[in-house]
Amino acid sequence: MSADPANRSLLRAALGHPAFVIGLSLSALFIVLALVSFIWTPFDPTKLNIANKLKTPSLENWFGTDHFGRDMFSMIMVGARVSIAVAFVAVGIGVLLGVPLGLYAAARRGSLFDEIIMRGNDLVFAFPSLLLAIMITAVFGPGAVNAIIAIGIFNVPVFARLARGAALSLWTRDFVLAARVAGKSRVRISAEHILPNIANLLIVQGTIQFSLAILAEAALAYVGLGAQPPLPSWGRMLADAQTLISLAPHMALFPGFAIIITVLGLNLMGDGLRDLSDPKLRRGR
Repeated sequence: MSADPANRSLLRAALGHPAFVIGLSLSALFIVLALVSFIWTPFDPTKLNIANKLKTPSLENWFGTDHFGRDMFSMIMVGARVSIAVAFVAVGIGVLLGVPLGLYAAARRGSLFDEIIMRGNDLVFAFPSLLLAIMITAVFGPGAVNAIIAIGIFNVPVFARLARGAALSLWTRDFVLAARVAGKSRVRISAEHILPNIANLLIVQGTIQFSLAILAEAALAYVGLGAQPPLPSWGRMLADAQTLISLAPHMALFPGFAIIITVLGLNLMGDGLRDLSDPKLRRGR
């Protein structure tokens, strides 16, 4: 019962945070579109209809049609599914691999393992993320699976470094020292005491990496290394539109806006979560 007032206070703070509300609404919009696309789209996004090509937006085709006569709105719905799925799995790889590595490196600070993890992070960060993703997909071939692996690899050191840095600041705290005196192992302390206290930081970083993963997937698809036809992708829709921008600007505008709005929503939601997770920032509002 004592948690109810705290939960209500947090809910009021969330609803009173414009950036969080706007970001959550925009993100939810595209998540809903992606989920709905599994069971319904206005038209078959893979069906070619040359007689209906390059139609401007209308009541029949809300976002118009592309150079093959495919419905743009249906393609954006399915493209949302692809982008969100790739980003979700890629960020998941980063969290599942990076966080345990970072926590264990913090628990063994100064050890050979810690040094290997940190120098490995430096090695990955030495390459621009998009360049690294292009290199991996170019070597192993284009496709959504390889795009996920490429983006996920870059996310691992991001979460490892964040988890290590946040954990190091907690290892000198009294509650951790008490757990060590009680005979708990470093792994158990990391799981039971450290991880719950850095979860907010990881969630905020997760929203940021999610938006970056959507941008990376779109960039890979743009150069032909992401999801392959006939599966629609926002990045490939932009690539198809680049030579027809003067004849059919809607082909570039709508997938471009989809990327911008989704990334903006995720970033606003991340900023809101950062404020809500910090008591000092929350009190200052």
